[in-house]
Amino acid sequence: QVQLVESGGGLVQAGGSLRLSCAASGRTLSIYAMGWFRQAPGKEREFVAAIRWSGGLTYYAGFVKGRFTISRDNAKNTVYLQMNSLKPEDTAVYYCAAADQIAITITTMRLYDYWGQGTQVTVSS
Repeated sequence: QVQLVESGGGLVQAGGSLRLSCAASGRTLSIYAMGWFRQAPGKEREFVAAIRWSGGLTYYAGFVKGRFTISRDNAKNTVYLQMNSLKPEDTAVYYCAAADQIAITITTMRLYDYWGQGTQVTVSS
C-alpha cells in the first residue's frame, strides 16, 4: 500500500501561483508513476500532469500550456505541482495519485490505484 498526503492548496488571485506537494509513504519503492488530477464542481475528474518515477519523464494536459510544472524529489518521496498564471477555471480539488503498474500511458485515471484526499485550489478573478 502507498499512502499519499497533499498540501499547498488555497485561495489565490488570477495570475498568481501555488505549489502543491504530495508526500508518499508506505511501499514507495513500488511506485512507477505519480500524477495530478483535478475535479471542478459538477465536472468529471480530469488529468493534469504525470511523471514517471524513474527517469522523470513528464506529461501534461493540453490546458496546462506551459503554466504548470510537475517535478519529484525521490529522496523525499514527494511530487510537486508548480502552478503559475492561474486562471479562475483552474479552480478545483486537486488530487495526487500513484501507480505501481508499469504502463506505456500514464495519463489515464484507471492506472492509478492510490489517491490522496485532495486539496482545494480556488482562483479568484
